Amino acid sequence: MSVSKQYEAARELYSKWGINTDEALEVLKQIPISIHCWQGDDVTGFEVNKSELSGGIDVTGNYPGKATTPEELRQDLEKALSLIPGKHRVNLHSIYAETDGEAIDRKDLKPEHFSNWVKWARLNQLGLDFNPTLFSHPFAEDGLTLSHPDPEIRKYWIELCQSSRKISEYFGRELGTPSLMNVWIPDGYKDIPSDRLTPRKRLKDSLDEIFEEEIDSQYHLDAVESKVFGIGSESYVVGSHEFYLNYALQNRKICLLDTGHYHPTETVSNKISSMLLFSDQMALHVSRPVRWDSDHVVILDDELKEIALEIVRNDAIEKVRIGLDFFDASINRVAAWTIGTRNMIKALLYALLSPNDYLRELQEKGNFTERLALMEEMKTYPFGAVWDYYCEQMGVPVREEWLKEVREYEKVHLVSR
Repeated sequence: MSVSKQYEAARELYSKWGINTDEALEVLKQIPISIHCWQGDDVTGFEVNKSELSGGIDVTGNYPGKATTPEELRQDLEKALSLIPGKHRVNLHSIYAETDGEAIDRKDLKPEHFSNWVKWARLNQLGLDFNPTLFSHPFAEDGLTLSHPDPEIRKYWIELCQSSRKISEYFGRELGTPSLMNVWIPDGYKDIPSDRLTPRKRLKDSLDEIFEEEIDSQYHLDAVESKVFGIGSESYVVGSHEFYLNYALQNRKICLLDTGHYHPTETVSNKISSMLLFSDQMALHVSRPVRWDSDHVVILDDELKEIALEIVRNDAIEKVRIGLDFFDASINRVAAWTIGTRNMIKALLYALLSPNDYLRELQEKGNFTERLALMEEMKTYPFGAVWDYYCEQMGVPVREEWLKEVREYEKVHLVSR
């Protein structure tokens, strides 16, 4: 049976629950995913004087074909985007600046060092997001940055974040869509600290200084990201969830939740509704932790579907900015982007094809039997047929056909690197 005929059958099945699949696909087209550039080069970047990867981050594997130049990275991103339905965004770090071989300190980076990214994004109709890189640097060797006891080291990182906000604003002005700039720091201690408060006071003061200048939100948005622990900060992280949640609320910043930055028994999906009650906007870094924050490629698991359901059923598509954050050097990197991003979009489609209003009604009436039965039956409804139709309509490969293109791309471009 053709993709179109399977779609027609699926459309009829969903319609009995009042779900218009055509409308769902129109909504899906409008949801951008911010795709992280660092999957393509194992968080290496293009600095002239590169430092070893640090900050509790580790990329494992040595699959051939890693991008080693900005041109290669953009080429790989283009290939991945050609296999992913919809129009999306690309998320950059400071270390992806292009300085024409000149050694420029991160804090001295300016918008012009990202002009090639902006030209490329405009050509491909993409938005750009940004992150100041507060790791993999001599001033971060002891695992402390914005909370460092040395005021000169703190000053360095403050100035880096201030200049990064101007770069982010430049993205928004040039591309006509606000750039989300997310601040994440590795700060913490390997062993039990004797003073938890003072580093947090320093972090708060640093953030206050970073955000002192007002920037128009039509061009730039500020976000802060927490973490529960990392390599080298197993016992204490300065920027905890409680710290950043309170800071964001008090200072009207966006709180970003990374799905790998919580205790294994916590779920980000369960936090979204609470966040939405008190915040106009929130942001996500969608990853897949395996026992800890190991940033595996996103798969279509129960938690991913639950995250998407929380966004859709709470009418929060316009309020939640969805980004991805994973890196796997053990598999083809273009395939990793493709798998992870397609899965995020699949999860959103799954949520759009759920009878959310009726399920809410059942819960309010206390009809938990029918609620459970229907939620389970919907899991085997033919949402895959709707997904296949969406891919076909958007001009990207249907089902696993995209793998053929990745294999060919690997032969032609990646093996020779």
